[in-house]
Amino acid sequence: MSEAPQGRPATFALIHGGGSSAWDWHLVEAELRARGHRTVAVDLPIEDESAGLAEYADAVARAVGEADELVVVAHSWGGFVAPLVCDRLPVKLLVLVTAMIPVPGEPPGEWWANTGHRSAEDLDTIAQFMHDVPAELAAEELTRGRPQAEKSSVEPWPGAAWPDVPTKFLLCRDDRFFPPEFMRRVVRERLGVVPDEIGGSHMVMLSRPKELVERLEAYLTV
Repeated sequence: MSEAPQGRPATFALIHGGGSSAWDWHLVEAELRARGHRTVAVDLPIEDESAGLAEYADAVARAVGEADELVVVAHSWGGFVAPLVCDRLPVKLLVLVTAMIPVPGEPPGEWWANTGHRSAEDLDTIAQFMHDVPAELAAEELTRGRPQAEKSSVEPWPGAAWPDVPTKFLLCRDDRFFPPEFMRRVVRERLGVVPDEIGGSHMVMLSRPKELVERLEAYLTV
């Protein structure tokens, strides 16, 4: 596998989760840019009935264009898109933040049953995803949701294998949607590695953006 970047300014391609938007990353983008990095947060074409996973990855690749020291960061459902971006661009590092990990041929809609995920159905949206996010940010996030077309959930994941790119997994210890004990098992079974851990809820980019950026930067020097 190729070596990860060594502390130089990087381009961070930031991929949001299902039914969401690039806005999720706005605090992380500001922090990364203040540290001299370039950021590209992409609104995936999730509302397009004709678009599937390949088209989502194409959208990210077009938005990034040419980039040195490219780091792809994916949150939650974005884990289905990020490895495909690695097939389109010269990615130096892939970081999955409490993200879903696909296997070849697996439709995203079947991931839940295949991994044994159980949702905390007794919790409302904020309590399940954003219990530690400032109230005004959580309220804004609720207005940013977008409907996601069915195609991307029912088509088989088109990757032939996991990309030959250094990969880090960062789980959130206070995540109620993807609890740490669940994610530790899935990461072990599907990536064969021990994940790194950070405090915070599922929407850690809104609750702990500076801490998350510090972790992302630390990966550049590993």
